[in-house]
Amino acid sequence: MAEAAEITRAAIDAIHLVITPYLRETPVVMAEARDFGLSGGPIAFKLELLQHAGSFKPRGAFANLLTRAVPKVGVVAASGGNHGAAVAFAAQRLGIPARIFIPEVASPAKIAQIRSYGAELVVEGARYADALALSESWAARSGALQIHAYDQPETLLGQGTVARELAVQAPRAETWLVAVGGGGLIGGMAAWSAGRYKIVAVEPESAPTLHMARAAGRPVEAPAGGIAADSLAPKQVGALMFPLAQRYVADSVLVPDAAIREAQRALWRVLRVVAEPGGAAAFAALLSGAYQPAPEERVGVLVCGGNTVAVDFERT
Repeated sequence: MAEAAEITRAAIDAIHLVITPYLRETPVVMAEARDFGLSGGPIAFKLELLQHAGSFKPRGAFANLLTRAVPKVGVVAASGGNHGAAVAFAAQRLGIPARIFIPEVASPAKIAQIRSYGAELVVEGARYADALALSESWAARSGALQIHAYDQPETLLGQGTVARELAVQAPRAETWLVAVGGGGLIGGMAAWSAGRYKIVAVEPESAPTLHMARAAGRPVEAPAGGIAADSLAPKQVGALMFPLAQRYVADSVLVPDAAIREAQRALWRVLRVVAEPGGAAAFAALLSGAYQPAPEERVGVLVCGGNTVAVDFERT
């Protein structure tokens, strides 16, 4: 297994070769700031919600399943929804049994998606931390391989491949806005960037895990609420990502739930992109002014998830 010190640009490049056959290279769409009522230059939107299973998470899931020894009993994961869907998808693709624990706060869209991939699903507990404890107990009893949503080296290596793609697709985007839950995505992206890009963490005001950790100098327990609680509200950020964030994340900003909702609406209005709350959080920082780029600064925004039932196609 990779060690924390090995979560590097070179290791991410290597894992990219392993997992690429199983993934989509999600597109970058350029839009003018004025289309959203903002000043500034073009914005590069990395549409990772178009990845298999509706989020960036299959990158880490495949990195785990393709590089670790999987027992016959299969794998187990705890998730607010997206990681569970990703592990279920990857396990189905590779013919591996999977058991997924998710909390009761998980959205109906994510519950339905996990079931559609054939995994055994357990919905129990109020929050992600409860589902994680249940999954750890099951792993100890059954011998299943646990696939952690964010605090596992292979998970960070897989998620870091988003940065590799974005840098090629939008080379002029010098600043990246990235939503944070447990920190696997931003940790992996920060490791690949290694200071070459300005990375800004975005979190809901009601779930400021990295923001509080940066202030304390270590991961600490934070509130875990708000409209993005099923994807951006663990108890605290991962131990593996935090040193990477300390070294390579330039800033962290907080956004209210109302700004996240407005970002969802704006992404639909201008790009016809349906993002879940966690997927729209990074753009909420730009739209609300929580992050204000310099006049010539070029910004890339991660739209990292789209597992929602926000659009009703039964209505015309």
